[in-house]
Amino acid sequence: MAKIKTAFFCQNCGTQYAKWAGQCSGCKEWNTIVEEVVQKEEKSSWKSPTNTAKKVSKPLRVNEINTEKELRLNTYDLEFNRVLGGGIVPGSLILLGGEPGIGKSTLLLQIALKLPYKTLYVSGEESQKQIKMRADRIHPNSETCYILTETKTQNIFQQIEATEPDIVVIDSIQTLHSDYIESAAGSISQIRECTAELIKFAKETNTPVILIGHITKDGTIAGPKILEHMVDTVLQFEGDRNYVYRILRALKNRFGSTAELGIYEMQGSGLREVNNPSEILISKNDEGLSGTAIASTVEGMRPLMIEIQALVSTAVYGTPQRSTTGYNAKRLNMLLAVLEKRAGFKLGAKDVFLNITGGISVDDPAIDLAVVAAILSSNEDVPIDKGVCFAAEIGLAGEIRPVQRVEQRILEAEKLGFTTIYVSKNNKITLKNTKINIALVSKIEDIASSLFD
Repeated sequence: MAKIKTAFFCQNCGTQYAKWAGQCSGCKEWNTIVEEVVQKEEKSSWKSPTNTAKKVSKPLRVNEINTEKELRLNTYDLEFNRVLGGGIVPGSLILLGGEPGIGKSTLLLQIALKLPYKTLYVSGEESQKQIKMRADRIHPNSETCYILTETKTQNIFQQIEATEPDIVVIDSIQTLHSDYIESAAGSISQIRECTAELIKFAKETNTPVILIGHITKDGTIAGPKILEHMVDTVLQFEGDRNYVYRILRALKNRFGSTAELGIYEMQGSGLREVNNPSEILISKNDEGLSGTAIASTVEGMRPLMIEIQALVSTAVYGTPQRSTTGYNAKRLNMLLAVLEKRAGFKLGAKDVFLNITGGISVDDPAIDLAVVAAILSSNEDVPIDKGVCFAAEIGLAGEIRPVQRVEQRILEAEKLGFTTIYVSKNNKITLKNTKINIALVSKIEDIASSLFD
């Protein structure tokens, strides 16, 4: 066999070097130069030589391309389907990232066990017996899921050719290695090469592949950034391990929206789909508590009712504290400045703590009004009526600004039994025969006088 020749390339700008260097002279970045193969033996395809027939792509006119909608594979998981945009697209490559122990392997194993299609679950981290122990808790009687413990891509493709699965799950991409790259498993070159081989397999056979990816301590998916560009969909599985709820988000999706949200509850028997998250995100308190307000937000196509909790207290030390959980701290400072300037509330010498219950993070500006209401409620120590919720943005002039899809928010509030919803006076509302009282406000002072006078 001919000797494999390698060179060193910068992963940021592509500059080639004869030997390794700490800093790239082209882009001045540090620790971006890695060794890569530049000449190697001809790769055998993922198929056996008898089945390889070289296909040459031919250009087609735009109007000649078949535009029939491709059927998606139903995962029989409503939350997973929603985030993907309706199911798995055949031939697509999906990358699922998340913190260690958050439940990535459990989620994909659970989906693999429930699918009626033939599924090959490839694990490079656990033995078949360990996976079987988890499978017995989730769905013990699956007849279509095959478990393979292997890390060498050439051996995996041999088993794929023998099994002919409809879906392939790889747990995880950082554990795979290819014979065509000399570096260790998990290195940048190995991750990119293994992903490229899987993409070639997925596109040529129209078989979807789901990859699990580790993340770094910075919260980004381990490996080169090009990994996220190579795949069709990037999913993020997140949540606080101290809570039982997990959130699935799409960071990139070539076949659907990136605004959708899937919510799961971690149980001993696996992950339970939460079809009505509003009920779990609102505390069931019989007695009214000050500093609590309900906001109507929208994630993708799904309206959610979430609970905002605020605590305002006199600052013991010289500098007042501003602390948030699940909310942008800079936006909180802006709202406090608006309250002080436009509404006359002196909060500059007080500590303000804000929390969104359930361990989720929300960046919808429509929860501004609920945040302000919760802060004022805690400051006045007067509880807000349980039947009241809010859906509006607040501007720097103290005006109440309209938000998108306000009618969908109103209907969700009505469905959950709320009696009054505060929205902007500038919202155009065409709803009729609604039982909920729609309170229209234009200034931040109107909210303070309406709730606490």
